[in-house]
Amino acid sequence: MATEEENVGNVKRQLAKLFEVSLRTIVPDEPEVEPVVVACAGKFGDYQCNNAMGLWSKIKGKGTDFKGPPSVGQAIMKNLPKSEIIESCSVAGPGFVNVVLSKKWIAKSIQKMLIDGIEKWAPQLQIKRAVVDFSSPNIAKEMHVGHLRSTIIGDTLARTLEFSNVEVLRRNHVGDWGTQFGMLIEFLFEKFPNIEEVNETAIGDLQAFYKASKQRFDEDPAFKERAQQAVVRLQGGEPKYRNAWLKICEISRKEFHRVYERLGVHLEEKGESFYNPYIPGVLKELSDLGLIEESQGARVIFLEGFNIPLIVVKSDGGYNYASTDLTALWYRLNEEKADWIIYVTDVGQQQHFDMFFKAAKRAGWLPTDDALKPKVTHVGFGLVLGEDGKRFRTRSSEVVRLVDLLDEAKDRSKTALLERGKAEEWTEKELDQTAEAVGYSAVKYADLKNNRLTNYTFDFDQMLNDKGNTAVYLLYAHARICSIIRKSGRNIEELKKTGEIVLDHTGERELGLHLLQFSENVEETCTNLLPNVLCEYLYNLSEVFTKKFYSNCQVVGSPEETSRLLLCEATAIVMRKCFNLLGIEPVYKI
Repeated sequence: MATEEENVGNVKRQLAKLFEVSLRTIVPDEPEVEPVVVACAGKFGDYQCNNAMGLWSKIKGKGTDFKGPPSVGQAIMKNLPKSEIIESCSVAGPGFVNVVLSKKWIAKSIQKMLIDGIEKWAPQLQIKRAVVDFSSPNIAKEMHVGHLRSTIIGDTLARTLEFSNVEVLRRNHVGDWGTQFGMLIEFLFEKFPNIEEVNETAIGDLQAFYKASKQRFDEDPAFKERAQQAVVRLQGGEPKYRNAWLKICEISRKEFHRVYERLGVHLEEKGESFYNPYIPGVLKELSDLGLIEESQGARVIFLEGFNIPLIVVKSDGGYNYASTDLTALWYRLNEEKADWIIYVTDVGQQQHFDMFFKAAKRAGWLPTDDALKPKVTHVGFGLVLGEDGKRFRTRSSEVVRLVDLLDEAKDRSKTALLERGKAEEWTEKELDQTAEAVGYSAVKYADLKNNRLTNYTFDFDQMLNDKGNTAVYLLYAHARICSIIRKSGRNIEELKKTGEIVLDHTGERELGLHLLQFSENVEETCTNLLPNVLCEYLYNLSEVFTKKFYSNCQVVGSPEETSRLLLCEATAIVMRKCFNLLGIEPVYKI
């Protein structure tokens, strides 16, 4: 178990430490039993220890004095060490130990966070360095709505891990190598005999350029042959072909950068071409281990549990996704020394990942026990659907460009602000910045609040609604809290040093408890790689603040003004950190 200092913000872990002492006392011969502590919303307590039933099934018949789960629960409760954390305990049903937290301790913990900063509430994970592989668009193709999910889910997971003091290598595994570059380069030479003239303006729409070259490839056998030769020359390193490839990549990168800039996402590119030189050595290592076999002219790895082999060299001698992905994994384990490698792609690629992870285990690169490190995880996600329930496309059946989508979100957000008369109150710059923050945040949150494995329907009207579980509602709730603090006229930084938090009203206590559960929710988001856990926590925090605290507890002008202003500030700080982890820009006035 971690130290007290490490667990400073995590109530569940602090309680687990206390229950661990009790369990070691009552069943010293069962050292493998770990405390099972969960938050609960029942009337009997704030948290519950659920070990009694499982423990009874382990010890009954072994000469124990216990009479059943309730007596085990009583023993767990009686042997808990004294702690300022706990106000009272009780045993219910088949041995559930309910814990009511001390409101003085809750208040003290929040006050300490206000002085020391929310970083003190960061979870402590048993991971030092992680690779998060996300976004990964293909060169010469536009980023479309399908890339939205990988980009923002990956960014949120990277942010939560970074907040939890994990060194994160944010990797953009772009598709910048392969047979498609032959046709693109050959088409480029036809259009621009002088390669120096090639730039973004000259090529224009990359997507149209790609389609036109593909059409030539499919319809003109002579062009197709030249394109296939161009691949060989590129892979052989001929300067003319390499320069053309670099030009195409550079133009694509500028397109990608426009999207990443709007989304506030930072990545380091290590595309397929980066790993290409390492492939022969990695395949030799796998071959020497006896994993690679010949099959119908291709080189493959047969894997138990799969009815198809993993092809690592195609019958024409070319490499494929499996050869590149195995090599990238080898590099991340051996060169980058990552102890957790996370791949964020759609659920349709699940089998590919299952197969190449299994191949890596057979090679001895990864432990066969998934609980041990280094570990790999495929973070799958569902589709973005249109209102017709089909894959989200434009009216002309094209995939929706991500740049267009984000621009429309900002425009709609600005229209809503103008309708509310903000043009009279704000400068043009304030209007533009708020429209951007709200518009982009609405798109992100509408995606992240869903369990990533499910499909979701893209609906601008719903995501830009200022009521319900939307980014707009949450951003406005945060702005209202900031407004309460401003209108009090008090110096909040001074109050942090001199004021005291008191949680006598049930609304105050409920808000205090929810604030304190921030750390364990961030930890669950990291552990299970589920951003919707953090979204749910944030929405519930906003609801508790509004409906339980603010509706029942007057802040400004009340005898409890100082304490309640501090609770407002603590809520705003936690909300801002949630926004930050979700890649959302907060707004301070509405």
